[in-house]
Amino acid sequence: MIGSSHGEQRGTFSAAPSQGAPGPATSVNVPPGSAPSPTAQPRGRRHRLVEQLRGLSWKSIRKWDLWTKPRPMITFLLSWEIIVTGFLTWGTITAGPITGIDWIRVSALAACATLHIQLTRRQEERRRNRTTAVHIDLGGIWILPAALLLPIQLTLLLILIIRVQRWFNSRRPPHKFVFTTFTHAAAALLAQVVFQWLFDDDLGRLDQSSSWGVFGLLLLAGFAYAALQAVMIGALLAVDGTTAPTLRNILGSKADNLLDASTIGLGTITTVLIVNIPPAIVILVLISVVGNRLAEINQLQSEARTDAKTGVFNVRGWSESAERALTRAAKSEAKLAVLMIDLDHFKWINDTYGHPAGDDVLRNVAQTLGEVTRPSDVVGRFGGEEFLVLLPDIAEEAAKAAADRVLTAVAGLRVVTTDNHGGKATITGRTTSIGVALFPKDGSTLDELLQSADGAVYRAKEGGRNRVEYAEKGHAAPVTPKHHH
Repeated sequence: MIGSSHGEQRGTFSAAPSQGAPGPATSVNVPPGSAPSPTAQPRGRRHRLVEQLRGLSWKSIRKWDLWTKPRPMITFLLSWEIIVTGFLTWGTITAGPITGIDWIRVSALAACATLHIQLTRRQEERRRNRTTAVHIDLGGIWILPAALLLPIQLTLLLILIIRVQRWFNSRRPPHKFVFTTFTHAAAALLAQVVFQWLFDDDLGRLDQSSSWGVFGLLLLAGFAYAALQAVMIGALLAVDGTTAPTLRNILGSKADNLLDASTIGLGTITTVLIVNIPPAIVILVLISVVGNRLAEINQLQSEARTDAKTGVFNVRGWSESAERALTRAAKSEAKLAVLMIDLDHFKWINDTYGHPAGDDVLRNVAQTLGEVTRPSDVVGRFGGEEFLVLLPDIAEEAAKAAADRVLTAVAGLRVVTTDNHGGKATITGRTTSIGVALFPKDGSTLDELLQSADGAVYRAKEGGRNRVEYAEKGHAAPVTPKHHH
């Protein structure tokens, strides 16, 4: 996996603004005819900047919600920042002298980065506020070239310029923002060390015979830059105690990583251009702006097809994928299966432990379905406590075995959550009723397959739950509302 930024950027923590952290402005209703008080109206961007700067004051730092977090998380954050400080101190002491061309390059990168940030400020804020797991920031386009070409002092200066501007658009808890900034700096120095260790020549003297090898080394340094951040955000999630670390919320989706890889690729191109054709890096500003816009469009499209609670497809996204798979199966005369999975007595979980616990169960079930199915299978949430799994190119016996695996996996779940009073709770022993429908045996269209699978689920419920039933011709679900939903 190649990436550009993790933590507050790469993996966004969707916590509400905390004490001392910047937060959205609030409005106050004013009685008709009375003048609004000076504090009753948002005072624009200037007021917001002042409030955010106050969030970094020593008095406000003492009020950060960091101090309410589990002790392992506090220890981890502070220890990492101390380690990074030592790492950066060593890098600064051992760095070479700063030359005039270094100042020109850092000035050019800072100007381009500032243009990029200011031109995409609104887009970036919208994308960040909609993010629940991973947020890809294209700032690596400018940080990576600095790490590979400049003394670490100037790289840190560029990171500071970028991060200060990002702070005014960020609505994240300050301690996470600070953690991400330290991680950016450490990753930049690591990329510099890796590249200088592997390549000790001048990029400006490259010839065609060596260009491919050097380009590979540049990408390798970019991978080191991304990998360190991925490791650190994974470690933070592990000690946070509120979010279970998964591959998706650490590494992101396929689209996230494609954007991340593109950022590293553009950063590599920027490195080559600033050495050989410096004025050409202005073109990268335009590309980065377009990239931000495309990322926002992709995010909106993904949200329209994804269930926000579980991260799997919603009905629309699943149906679109299922229809395409069904069309392929019909053309190639291949077999296909649909599993409809209904959690038993789900209402009892909500009534006993509360709806947040129910949401945790749904997320764990969705994650489990992803683990026990094939990469080509399509998992979706049908609504409520029901899930759907499409199994393309599968024989009847294999489909039945897949349903049995799901039944066993859900029964073995241990969901660590909270109860109605906020205390720790572990939910175990949950069961599910599964209906299996096969194409073309039980239906030739998606609607027919869903009706057949639903009828099988109904019979599984009637038969005592915690079982798998298979569709039978003429045994569709009743038209009346089903009592097991």
